[in-house]
This record gives sequence, structure tokens and C-alpha cells, in this order.
Amino acid sequence: MDVETNETKLIALLDQVAQQDTAALKALYEACSGKLYGLALRVVTQRDLAEDVLQEAFLTIWRCASDYRASLSPPMAWMGLIVRSRALDLLRRRASERLHLTQEIDEVLTDTLDGGGLTPMDIVDSSEQAWALNQCLSKLESKHRELVNLAYMRDLSHSELATQLKIPLGTVKTWIRKGLDQLRVCMARFA
Repeated sequence: MDVETNETKLIALLDQVAQQDTAALKALYEACSGKLYGLALRVVTQRDLAEDVLQEAFLTIWRCASDYRASLSPPMAWMGLIVRSRALDLLRRRASERLHLTQEIDEVLTDTLDGGGLTPMDIVDSSEQAWALNQCLSKLESKHRELVNLAYMRDLSHSELATQLKIPLGTVKTWIRKGLDQLRVCMARFA
């Protein structure tokens, strides 16, 4: 199928989607989802996030199809812009959420390390342990470190972490397990 015929088909499908035709949306999805998913994946670099972006993009296409004007841009360019925008929105949201969580962790650490009523020997022991833990944590991949910190500093369950960070539950469990295994090996060197 040549480019002009394909564009004509996509324009017709977008016109039908603008009339809230679900069959047309399905046909549009089947015709374009592969390329649009590839675009989303290039922006967000994670398959599960790219799937979320694609879903949000098609919801936007469903709601905004009546705004599409073939005279202004080809259909794939218009839909690609929507995918790119949804992907960038997702990355901004995730960065903002993580910044907020990191600030909370810093506050908890500050409160925890202030302590009181400790003997000088307690302070030395806890200081050495804290230093060792800090060294080991710094060697973890950032995603593992973040989840371990949140799980133990904020006492969040795996499902709470998955919900809060918008990461699949299985991924949360795997990353925490890997992070704890790496910490165990690293801390053994300081014992």
C-alpha cells in the first residue's frame, strides 16, 4: 500500500473515530499501534511505560479525533505528536513523584540520625554501621536503592510501592530482592 493510500485510509478512520465509532478506533489501533508504540518506547525506554503511553495516547485520540485537520498535518504525524506528548508527560510526572519521595526519605533520615541519649560507643558503632550501609546503598542501581529505601524507611509494602511508583508489582518485588541481596553481600564485607 503506498503512502497516499495509507494516509487516506487513516484520515477516513480518524473521521469515523471523531463520530465515536469504536470499530474505527480498533482498526486505527491495529493500523498504527506498532509504529506509535515504537515511538513511545524510544521516549520512555521501558516497555511497560510505553504500553501505558500508547493507551493514554489512544484515549486522547478517541477524545480529540474531531480536532484533527488533514490539511494541517498527516495523520501519523498528528498521532505521533500525541504519543510524544503523553510520553513526555509521563516522564515529567514520574520525575516529580520521585523528587517528592526522595525529599521525604531525606527528612526521615535526618530525623533518624539526629537521635539522642546515646553513649559515645553507641554513636561510634551506629556511625560505622551507617557509613557501611551508606557505602553499600551507593553501590546499588538507583531503582533498587530507591525501592529499598522506600520499603524500609517509609515501611511501605510491595503493593503500596507498586501503586505509588506506578511500577508493576512483580518488578517491585524483583528489584527489592535484588537490592537486598546486593546489600547483604556488601554488608558482609564490613562485618
